[in-house]
Amino acid sequence: MPDAVATADRQIWRDGHLGEGTRLIPEESAIALTYNGGTYAVMMGTPQNLQDFAVGFSLSEGIVRSPEEIVSLDVVELDDGIELRMWLASPQAERVNERRRHIAGPTGCGICGIESIAEAVRPAAVVAEGRVFSPREIMAAMASITVLQQINIQTRAVHAAAFWTPAHGLVALREDVGRHNALDKLAGALALESVSPSEGIVLLTSRVSVEMVQRTAAIGAPLMVAVSAPTALAVRTADAAGITLAAIARADGFEIFTHPQRIAVTQYTGVAEATHVA
Repeated sequence: MPDAVATADRQIWRDGHLGEGTRLIPEESAIALTYNGGTYAVMMGTPQNLQDFAVGFSLSEGIVRSPEEIVSLDVVELDDGIELRMWLASPQAERVNERRRHIAGPTGCGICGIESIAEAVRPAAVVAEGRVFSPREIMAAMASITVLQQINIQTRAVHAAAFWTPAHGLVALREDVGRHNALDKLAGALALESVSPSEGIVLLTSRVSVEMVQRTAAIGAPLMVAVSAPTALAVRTADAAGITLAAIARADGFEIFTHPQRIAVTQYTGVAEATHVA
């Protein structure tokens, strides 16, 4: 299997001087997801955590409802890419046949095998209420992921998706050149480990598009926090799904766009600090 990181020769032009050296860069491979012998999608992604990717993609796309519905999964390296070969039982196979397309997706393509605009902007699953989180917990969660983004530390060129709980800290983190791929890998890892999503936070190092909200809803997490801003459709989708969406997370705080009742904020009044649930 290809390594996740490669070394590239380079010339460097800075401050009026030309130099030479090498740089670590992320690997990118064509990854085909096949079901019962037919190709459903071809994604460009980082060749790492591919079992997680296959399971998470299948869950996010609604092809299966649990990892157990995938009868077998083989990761096969080909001359020009990687094939994730999955076999499904009859009901799931028929569902795939209705939606199957041979799609070459761009890096991190998040919508595959669909036929209509209505399906692309389909309502997300409605999440359970879950627990209330403090701003301190959210800030601790975001701070915990930076040092563990091993590929990004080397390359500065990949996205990460992580899951954090107050009881266990950082439960899982996955990286990929595609932000949707990273979240699908995280979804697969959580499903394979039977992690309860209602007690934790999905953390993203990317912007929040509608597909990212749909995938978080499929995971079942009540709160998602991202370092970048959401799109308007992402906000509307998170609101309808009952997800608390916080974004533009920085060292000094974050912005809450939907369902603020899950975040217990402390507001400075000028005389004393009053704690309340927003």
